[in-house]
Amino acid sequence: QVQLVESGGGLVQAGGSLRLSCAASGRTFSGYTMGWFRQAPGKERMFVAAITWSAGRTSYADSAKGRFTISRDNAKSTVYLQMNNLTPEDTAVYYCAADTGYLKRAFSEYIYWGQGTQVTVSS
Repeated sequence: QVQLVESGGGLVQAGGSLRLSCAASGRTFSGYTMGWFRQAPGKERMFVAAITWSAGRTSYADSAKGRFTISRDNAKSTVYLQMNNLTPEDTAVYYCAADTGYLKRAFSEYIYWGQGTQVTVSS
């Protein structure tokens, strides 16, 4: 049974940083893309960043470029999202997801999802 478990969310002031983690289990994710998405209240789920599990190739939404960094630790089966210089516009529930495609950005493409972790940025 595949499980993706996010952690690391919380309340932070504008300009601050958070590191989200996604612990993956239940299968071998070699060949998968791992993605981070976020969903603010009343808005649709949006792509943030993605990384290929094997080669570590990455893709970022424009809003994340230069501020967020996605990475993975194969030994720990964990994907990270380092978020710096956070703004109130980054407030959302952040979800980890897994897909067999290559760096897909559409949430409908992803097969497995975590339960989400809340990130709140105060001004």
